[in-house]
Amino acid sequence: MTTLETLAATIMARKSADPDSSWTAQLLAKGPEKCAEKFGEEAIEAIIAAAQNDRDALTREAADVVYHLLVMLAARDVTLADVLEELQRRDGTSGLAEKAARPPA
Repeated sequence: MTTLETLAATIMARKSADPDSSWTAQLLAKGPEKCAEKFGEEAIEAIIAAAQNDRDALTREAADVVYHLLVMLAARDVTLADVLEELQRRDGTSGLAEKAARPPA
C-alpha cells in the first residue's frame, strides 16, 4: 500500500471516530462544507508558496493540500480509488480533447 493509499484509508476510518480523538475526525464532524473550505485555504497557501518560489514551504503546503483533498473527498464519500479510476480513464487522452468532451458547466 502506498503512503497516499494509507493516508486515504486512515481518513476514511476517522469518519466514524469520536471527534475528540483526532483532528481528522473533528474536521469531518464539521461537515463537507467546512472540509471544502479548509481545502481551499490550503490550496491558496500552496499557491502563495509557489508564487514566492519557496520550495520548502511549497512542499509542506502541497502535503497539506493532498491531505485536505482526501478529507474533502471522504466527506462526500468519494474514495481515492474513485479518483484514480477517473485518472486511469483519462490516461492517453489529450488534456485538450478531454476538456472539450466535458459537458458544459
